[in-house]
Amino acid sequence: MLIFGILFVVFLLSGMPLAFTIGISSLAFFFAQSDLPYAIAVQKMISSTQSFPLLAVPFFVMAGNLMNAAGITKRLVKFSTVLTGHMTGGLAQVSVILSTLMGGISGSAVADAAMESRLLGPDMTKQGYPKGYSAAVIGLTSLITATIPPSVGLILYGFVGEVSIGRLFVAGIIPGAIMCLILMVTVNLTMKSKEKKGICVIPRMPKASAKELGTSFLESFWALLFPILLIVTIRFGIFTSSEAGAFAVVYAFVVGAFVYRELDIKSAGEVLRQTINDNGMIMLIIACSGIFGYVIVYNQLPQTMAQFITGITTHPQLLLLIILVFLFIAGMFMEATVNTLLLTPIFLPIVTSVGIDPIHFGILMMTIVTMGGMTPPVGVTMYTTCQLIGCPTEDYVKESVPFVAAIIVEIALLLFFPQIVMWLPNVLFPV
Repeated sequence: MLIFGILFVVFLLSGMPLAFTIGISSLAFFFAQSDLPYAIAVQKMISSTQSFPLLAVPFFVMAGNLMNAAGITKRLVKFSTVLTGHMTGGLAQVSVILSTLMGGISGSAVADAAMESRLLGPDMTKQGYPKGYSAAVIGLTSLITATIPPSVGLILYGFVGEVSIGRLFVAGIIPGAIMCLILMVTVNLTMKSKEKKGICVIPRMPKASAKELGTSFLESFWALLFPILLIVTIRFGIFTSSEAGAFAVVYAFVVGAFVYRELDIKSAGEVLRQTINDNGMIMLIIACSGIFGYVIVYNQLPQTMAQFITGITTHPQLLLLIILVFLFIAGMFMEATVNTLLLTPIFLPIVTSVGIDPIHFGILMMTIVTMGGMTPPVGVTMYTTCQLIGCPTEDYVKESVPFVAAIIVEIALLLFFPQIVMWLPNVLFPV
């Protein structure tokens, strides 16, 4: 186990791709154990990918790429601008609303941040927003996609922890809406402060008329309808989560090809190429994490961690707070997908043993590990937005402080008032 741990840390710090870091360090454990046949490692790699619920991941990834190519994203940008472009913060407010709407499409914080950096970043710079502020707003608001369905992270958490994905989807709606409101207030306060200090003065957009709002809504109708259809079909048993993913692909194709008529053969080919790349990366991580999971179970790491943490406290909320701090630190060094696959089997049994609902923990876990990707030292989302907008990471870090503080406030609310998370799934999916 010592060799496994040392190699994992060394490979991680050296910048080796995470799938190979997990896979090679896990295989080293088998080489060091004379009583373990190597065939187990191969079997675990294969068996970790042989799951019907896991089919939801490649389907939703493809659906997100299709919707981006189908003109749905463009219409959501316009609708978000019509809704909030006249507010204090202008395009920064648009970023918050767009992330909320895109949560039901991209399902990925990194994908959302990259898309918004390309679409909104240049215009924000032209209007006078400091680049660090633009990057911080776009990077941190993409966190909303961690809970708004269909979050890929929630699908993986439900798959690994054997938790209802339908209940997880529904549970993320209210926390996502609250985060949207909190971040909009943060944008308002920070921009007023900058304008008062003379750092930047952003011209206000004219307020859209009712006719413009109605026209934009109708243009975005098919995009806005998607997450509603997703929840309804899962709730009433029409589709499982995996079947809903397949439905999402068909829906995106039909809307793009026959409603908006922007999906042609060339763009469809690019969608397939991007989807193969995305899914190849995700599935390789999942396959390698299958070996990793066997290693930690073989060495009884979940039981050891449970004894250690419950030895500190058995108070549910305090124990959950300790775990969330650990998850946030882990999120700073590893991508959210990897943390979900590796740490869910360790911490989920601990929290359920003290009476914490796995749905409640799942929403908190995905929020906190995804936020880790937006903070130094190796936050993937942070570096993505900084690179695309062209700003130093230190400017991003400085400007991100009020947004991180706002998100911590929301996490505290969800931690101490679990009914905020649990009310909607309990109503729609009564146990």
